[in-house]
Amino acid sequence: MIRAVLFDLMDTVVYDPYREAIRAATGLEPKQAFRINDPHCWAEFEIGQIDEAEFVRRFFPGGERFDLVAFHQARRAGYRFLPGMRELLGELGGRTARYVASNYPIWIEEMRASLALDGLFEGVFASHHLRVRKPDPAFFERLLERLGQPKEACLFVDDRAQNCDAAERFGIRAHHFEDCAGLRDRLHREGLPIVTE
Repeated sequence: MIRAVLFDLMDTVVYDPYREAIRAATGLEPKQAFRINDPHCWAEFEIGQIDEAEFVRRFFPGGERFDLVAFHQARRAGYRFLPGMRELLGELGGRTARYVASNYPIWIEEMRASLALDGLFEGVFASHHLRVRKPDPAFFERLLERLGQPKEACLFVDDRAQNCDAAERFGIRAHHFEDCAGLRDRLHREGLPIVTE
């Protein structure tokens, strides 16, 4: 029986508005921006190796425009639960422990408050807290140390196949998230008494 479900957050539970925020901040389409930006600054920001100011400073090595105010406005306006996910999390309450297991920077604390995540999860853990990002196996090792759960009793849910593969190599069962209905079916097959669609 699953004792804990470990949820990625962005594009698994909550819509990720990062691309819209990049467009607002730079005036460029994300593909254009990502061709010329510093490819390491986001990962370093997510694990707390650099702060927000350094992330913005380094985003464009050539000094191109990055409007942080516009970025945050678009980011905050874009957060929303994916269809059915808030309801599913509520239904799982009392049936299994629910944890956020996400790659995300310091903004996770703002989201925690604005989306009332503490009412839907027993714990919120991100790369910002763990100082390592998925798919590094150290992410799962540090997470389970904090949770006090054995890997065999957990199910990891993520929209990125590489992260699911990494969890499985570590010994945690994984579900590659596509939509809420598919996740409901998997949870039901794992023995959790929830309604399938």
